[in-house]
Amino acid sequence: MNNSVDSLWHYYQQTEFLFTQILSTQLSFAIITAYNPKGEVLSAPQNGLLDRKLQHEINRLGLPYRSMIGASQDRSHMEKSWAIATDKASAIKLGCLFNQNAIFYVEADTLQLVPCLMPKEETLLGAFSPRVNRVFELPDIE
Repeated sequence: MNNSVDSLWHYYQQTEFLFTQILSTQLSFAIITAYNPKGEVLSAPQNGLLDRKLQHEINRLGLPYRSMIGASQDRSHMEKSWAIATDKASAIKLGCLFNQNAIFYVEADTLQLVPCLMPKEETLLGAFSPRVNRVFELPDIE
């Protein structure tokens, strides 16, 4: 296996989530970003454009959603993301459409890392709620 793929997969497993409101532990939803497609770091304007395209697609599909951020534990890396009320298969298609290596899926407060473009197996990451940090407002990402 490619070391960079393994390294990215490891980093994805450490992700924490910033929300302005806590979601019910009974909800099932996907967490998808459009930032840094295929793991390639893009500029803030490029990521912003992709994010707006993803939000437009979510609206076009008529799916309920919430804006949020996926972040490294030390907050040195953050990506604008969307918590989207959809089934896992549809979420994977959306992740692939936006060239994402993987998405997260939450079901009954259980967090799963689900591959889209990466040649990896779906990974259960345990309880979702301990990884959630409630914030007054989402930080600006540059």
